[in-house]
Amino acid sequence: MDILYLLIPLSILIVFGILGVFWWALQAGQFDQVEREGERILERE
Repeated sequence: MDILYLLIPLSILIVFGILGVFWWALQAGQFDQVEREGERILERE
């Protein structure tokens, strides 16, 4: 039962970390042209 005092705050920090990385990726434009990469794979060169 004492391990919950460690695991709950640790899991909350991990969730905030994941949300922070996702927010950074959105602000940096990582998801701007997702369709283009799918089209590039299908094109023959």
